[in-house]
Amino acid sequence: MDEDAGHALDDPLRTKGTSFTHEERRELGLLGLLPHAVTTLDEQVRRSWGEVRRQATDLDRYIYLRALQDRNERLFYAVLAADVPTALPLVYTPTVAEGCRRFSEIWRRPRGLYLSWPDRDHLVEALRNRRQREVDVIVVTDGQRILGIGDQGVGGMGIPVGKLSLYTLIGGIDPARTLPILLDVGTDNPTLLDDPFYLGWRHHRVDDDAYLEFVDAFVAAVRSELPDVLLQWEDFATPHAHPILERYRDRLLTFNDDIQGTAAVALGALRGATEVAGVPLRDQQVVMLGAGSAGIGVLEMVRQEMVDQGLTADEARARCWVVDVRGLLTTDRDDLSDAQRAFAHDPAEVAGWGVEGLPGLADVVTHVAVGVLVGLSTAQGAFTEGIVRTMAGRVERPIVFPLSNPTENAEARPADLDAWTDGRALIATGSPFPPLHRDDGNDVPVAQCNNVYIFPAVGLAVTAARATRVTDGMMRAAAGALGDASPALSDPRAPLLPRWADVRDVADDIALAVARQAVAEGVAPAASDDELRAAIRRTRWEPSYGAPERPR
Repeated sequence: MDEDAGHALDDPLRTKGTSFTHEERRELGLLGLLPHAVTTLDEQVRRSWGEVRRQATDLDRYIYLRALQDRNERLFYAVLAADVPTALPLVYTPTVAEGCRRFSEIWRRPRGLYLSWPDRDHLVEALRNRRQREVDVIVVTDGQRILGIGDQGVGGMGIPVGKLSLYTLIGGIDPARTLPILLDVGTDNPTLLDDPFYLGWRHHRVDDDAYLEFVDAFVAAVRSELPDVLLQWEDFATPHAHPILERYRDRLLTFNDDIQGTAAVALGALRGATEVAGVPLRDQQVVMLGAGSAGIGVLEMVRQEMVDQGLTADEARARCWVVDVRGLLTTDRDDLSDAQRAFAHDPAEVAGWGVEGLPGLADVVTHVAVGVLVGLSTAQGAFTEGIVRTMAGRVERPIVFPLSNPTENAEARPADLDAWTDGRALIATGSPFPPLHRDDGNDVPVAQCNNVYIFPAVGLAVTAARATRVTDGMMRAAAGALGDASPALSDPRAPLLPRWADVRDVADDIALAVARQAVAEGVAPAASDDELRAAIRRTRWEPSYGAPERPR
């Protein structure tokens, strides 16, 4: 947080949660501090939203809101909280993608820490330069795989800043106890390397050995300075994401949102979808288009859920199919990671399909009664009309989740999916889309599988419960609580996930489920549900009254 932002939190001339008394107004007026009267927080929120709406583009709105965050952090969060559905796409996906692309161009003030490879011998010193002495949550990225737009170098800092804004808005984490970090190990983006205004280390990315040594040094610095912090890995490229998670998950309080958060929100949406479809997940054939860390993470959580529903591990894997840019993952391929190979099929299983080379997505849908089709490929339009109609011809309620971000990378548009399936498809997307129009004049909102349903609640849970680890069981508890909140469970015509207007309330329920699981697994001190609820309430920061009483 910069100096101005910190002072703004306690400046009554900028923000006051209740109306000023006549005496207060008169006193301030006599001091000549304002021409007539001091505005309340509510009045400033309305004024700020008017300014947001006057901006010409969503990028301009993003820039305005980020400037407001720098200038007056309490007002910034009050503005977001006043209209969560409108605010989310402006401060995060999809608008944040353009903010990352143009980061060096629109940069105004520093926020967070930039840890650069040339300074690798001084990471502890750099970490000690943070403005936030006590930190509950760090979000870190190396900028290599930002959303669906690739290597953005230091422009990737827009992601930790945006994520931590949502930790506060949704999860109630005190913004003064959050820290965005960018690991600047170079960039292979030629546009950035040639940009005279690029703010990062102007160098190609270091090789893997040097990279892992740098990450090791970073983790050691964090453990030394902030041993109890929650460390979230964000937008790391597939070759690094899984190995980093596996290397550190048992050493500190950490998780990868692209792998585990995406999986949890997708599984939460699937719980509602399979209930409406009337076919349990254990009886579904699931196809994933995209074999990156997010796609494999989703399938791993799906597999675990199938096992919980009664299948053996092998039976569950047999119902999971993965297709990447080359085609179906099969055991005879030599280009698969260990995580990918876990979902590869024996080539003998598909030998009778009559396909030359590796089967593609259309081949799988043609020969398998696919009930669930998920996309995390960034391949725009990959769910074609032919593929979707074939799928809809095999199952009564096809479940189709085009989850790639940003919007232009979605595998299909919900309106097309709805038309191709005669309104039978159960749909969730990764980016926001307009509602589906029905002949009766009703509009049906499209569920957005945004990780914001999960990670802020996880942050709230581990902070309140004083957890020491984030386990798979805790992430699946989050998915279960989200699935239980699906509006479709009570109304099959409703969206698969809760309204954005309700997401802050839903976060408390998810946080309780995660905290309860942490206690059950012995990674948090023993506590009853009532004690956990009280700790969650104490932890929550609200812009109307500021910092909460600390639970520890």
